[in-house]
Amino acid sequence: MDAADALNEIAFWLERSAAPTFKVQAFRKAAGVISGLTPAEVAERTRDGRLKRTKGIGDTTFNVIRQAVDGDVPDYLEKLRQGGATPLAAGGDGLRAQLRGDLHSHSDWSDGGSPPELMAAAARHLGREYLALTDHSPNLKIANGLTAERLAEQLDVVAGLNADAGFRLLSGIEVDILENGELDQTPEMLDRLDVVVASVHSKLRSDRRTMTDRMLGGIRDPHTNVLGHCTGRLLQGSRGTRPESEFDAERVFAACAEANVAVEINSRPERQDPPDNLMQLALEAGCLFSIDSDAHAPGQLDFLQYGAERAESNGVPAERIITTWPLDRLLEWLNSRN
Repeated sequence: MDAADALNEIAFWLERSAAPTFKVQAFRKAAGVISGLTPAEVAERTRDGRLKRTKGIGDTTFNVIRQAVDGDVPDYLEKLRQGGATPLAAGGDGLRAQLRGDLHSHSDWSDGGSPPELMAAAARHLGREYLALTDHSPNLKIANGLTAERLAEQLDVVAGLNADAGFRLLSGIEVDILENGELDQTPEMLDRLDVVVASVHSKLRSDRRTMTDRMLGGIRDPHTNVLGHCTGRLLQGSRGTRPESEFDAERVFAACAEANVAVEINSRPERQDPPDNLMQLALEAGCLFSIDSDAHAPGQLDFLQYGAERAESNGVPAERIITTWPLDRLLEWLNSRN
């Protein structure tokens, strides 16, 4: 098999299993090192030892390349494939089979680890019909949020990746809801996007009234399509834990239902947002939902399994989940919002 493909697939499986970032990066970096070489050049440099002495190629990645050059599926990859045959989530199979896409993902344009083309390729490999690229907005400087100028450049990249039929990379943004309830991007740029996910990322311990007013402002902006990870909680992971933000959930979800804004079911295992009790409130309020991965790496796109499991266990009907809709219906709904 192609050596670079083998390295990237190993990275995919490691990302899917939430392996340490340094381990994933070793395989992504090695794939990048050889991606500019022809298969013949990779084979020659592997067999004469030059590749082993190349910066960015370690013992493990060299062995993967060597086995691929010899025409074998590398042992490391085969082991990961066998482990990947086991679903991530114990339930949600019926709903997961109905998911067509994902409206929340990040690339290396902000705080993701891979370029948009790798994210799109992974989504397509997983059987998705569409994926929204929603990198962060400028207020989130720690995540290298996109200015209007950088976002405009990214739109050209997205357009170039949509040349192939059968899959659609949707343009988008995860835009901060600022303290005054406004969205952290120019209205002119938001007008150009397919999908706008609006989320709160700062001052998450604000009092209930302040947070409620802030969220209502973001929901009522006609550009907003999806309310992202509404409580901001963290249950586990390298960033530690964080309690839920306090807000008037009944008012927030009533506003979502009225404004035709979907409530995100965030599939990241450290978020599991919204909690079950709030998912029930949103369901009772008549809200639509969007099961999203919030992936920051290709392998994390498969986190949709976790979201499907939680949605199914809470009795969320598939017809109220916009990421089960075919692309034409989804686009019609997105365009009706602004």
